[in-house]
Amino acid sequence: MLKAIAIDDEPLALTVLESFCKKTDGITLEKTFLKTGEALAFLAGETVDLVFLDINMPALTGTELAKKLPANLPVIFTTAYSEYAVEGFNLNAADYLLKPFTYERFLQAVRKVLLHKQLHAPQYLILKADYRQYRVLLEDILAVEGLDDYLKVHLANARPIVARMTIRAISEMLPGSQFLRVHRSYIINKNKIENVRNKIITVGGLKIPVSKSYEKQFFDDFSASNSSPSPNTDTHED
Repeated sequence: MLKAIAIDDEPLALTVLESFCKKTDGITLEKTFLKTGEALAFLAGETVDLVFLDINMPALTGTELAKKLPANLPVIFTTAYSEYAVEGFNLNAADYLLKPFTYERFLQAVRKVLLHKQLHAPQYLILKADYRQYRVLLEDILAVEGLDDYLKVHLANARPIVARMTIRAISEMLPGSQFLRVHRSYIINKNKIENVRNKIITVGGLKIPVSKSYEKQFFDDFSASNSSPSPNTDTHED
């Protein structure tokens, strides 16, 4: 999930971005700003994954603000003036949206950032448990089980790790291309699914239920990578 902010001196432009983000999976717009100074103050204490930034801003232009941001923080420039495009790309912008832009063009830009994040995401997690730090490879994770403020991370060929963390927190750390939440208390590694029967998923010998609120998402995803599975029939991987 990308956590984003938007900076623009036009309220209508921010409204459009809010609307587009709300209907897009994989991104949440945490906050919007009309003034660059307020945005900088927010970023001094908060971490985000993406900034939508208007170039033609008063006091401090978007390109000037971009130079003050962390070098690895993706920026999508938004502006009504095409002559700013070259300057934006010279700053290694993730993309450049020329107002008024369509939802399809917005989605293209966001997907570019999501793909970059997935390709450069670490292939392991650092989990704290039993006063130690464990380096856990993503490919070794079978499933994650939520236990109130704790998690039980089920591993292939190893004992589970119980860590103090919420399931929501770890879900934001796991790549969606590999992991999927199927229940308020369970996240599974899609690559480890053995079979599905009557809304019960078998992953590494574990029996994990698919709850009603996650049922459509799971079977849509599962159908995309398998041959038309049904909630009421066995689906085995060879």
